[in-house]
Amino acid sequence: MFVVYSSIYKCVAAGQLSSTNGTKIDDDFEGYPIDMFCVPKHYYNYVENILIPRGVIADRTERLAKDIWDALGDGRPIVVLCVLKGGYQFCSDLMDYIKAFNRHASKSVPMRVDFIRLKSYENDRSTGEIKVIGGDNLQSLEDKNILIVEDIIDTGNTMMKLLKIVSDHNPKSVKVCSLLVKRTSRSNNYKPDYFGFEVPDKFLVGYALDYNEYYRDLEHICVINEEGKKAFAV
Repeated sequence: MFVVYSSIYKCVAAGQLSSTNGTKIDDDFEGYPIDMFCVPKHYYNYVENILIPRGVIADRTERLAKDIWDALGDGRPIVVLCVLKGGYQFCSDLMDYIKAFNRHASKSVPMRVDFIRLKSYENDRSTGEIKVIGGDNLQSLEDKNILIVEDIIDTGNTMMKLLKIVSDHNPKSVKVCSLLVKRTSRSNNYKPDYFGFEVPDKFLVGYALDYNEYYRDLEHICVINEEGKKAFAV
């Protein structure tokens, strides 16, 4: 267990860990061997390493939930807008923690959940076109406090598109929480209000992040290898 969490301890010691700015995972971090954890056999040969174990994700998500609840838990209703499909697991776990704070505190905040689905990737590359291919009636966002929950911010272009769509429906306020922010030269420098981890420019799968709809059933966030890309290409 010490080996698994040692990189997180190093981030704390180096001042790289903060509640809202995320935990920085360095480019040269090699991750953890897959034989240290339970990985489905059908992915065993298609994962390079485990970048973020499930337990670390859970601990970081709990802290993000606390930060969000402290900032927004003033009795004003919140609409949580979950970006599907990749954000569903993170959103579910984040809300479980926020609901726990709601149950055990003197103040609480009403919440409800809406969903939107966007698509910008085919295989491991962005198509350059962002499609809204599903979602509820966003007219209900008018004059509401919105918390957008996303799995990963890559270039930032998808989130900027979504923020424009949401703003067109006249919300009262909008905050964004992403589990991951990718460190890439393609970024437009957008950073969400809350995020869990700043990660290297690698294609990540697991914990509901997919590669052509595969790998969502992995518990951990992993780096896909070249064999995996070929095996599940479209």
